[in-house]
Amino acid sequence: PLSAQLRAPGDSPEREEEGRAEPGRRRRVTDKFTESVYVLANEPSVALYRLQEHVRRSLPELAQHKSDMQSWEEQSQGAIYTVEYACSAVKNLMDSSIHFRSIEGLLKQAISIKDQMNSSQGRSSADLNTPSLA
Repeated sequence: PLSAQLRAPGDSPEREEEGRAEPGRRRRVTDKFTESVYVLANEPSVALYRLQEHVRRSLPELAQHKSDMQSWEEQSQGAIYTVEYACSAVKNLMDSSIHFRSIEGLLKQAISIKDQMNSSQGRSSADLNTPSLA
C-alpha cells in the first residue's frame, strides 16, 4: 500500500496503530496541561500578587480623590455655616421689626412735640416783640 511506501525508516505498523489512538491521548495530555496552567495562573499567591499590583496602581489616584473630597467637604461646611449665620441674622432682623416700629412711633411723637414747642415758642416770642399799647 501507499502508506507503507510513505513510512519513514524505522516506522512499524504498530507505531501506525499508536498514531491512530494517539489523538485521544494527546487531547488528555493537552487538557491536563491546560488545567495545570490554569491552576498555576489562579493560585492564591498569584492572585495576591495581582491584587497588590492593582492596589499599587490604584492607590495614588484614590488618595487624590480622598484629598479632593476632604477639601470639598471643608468648603461645603464653611458655606453651610455662612448660610446658616445669614439666615439667623435675617430672622433676628425680622423678630426685631416690632422694636423698629416702636422706635418709629416714638420718633414721630418726638417730632410732633418739637413742632408744637416751636410753634408755641414762636407765639410767645411774637408776643414779647410786639409793644403793648397800654
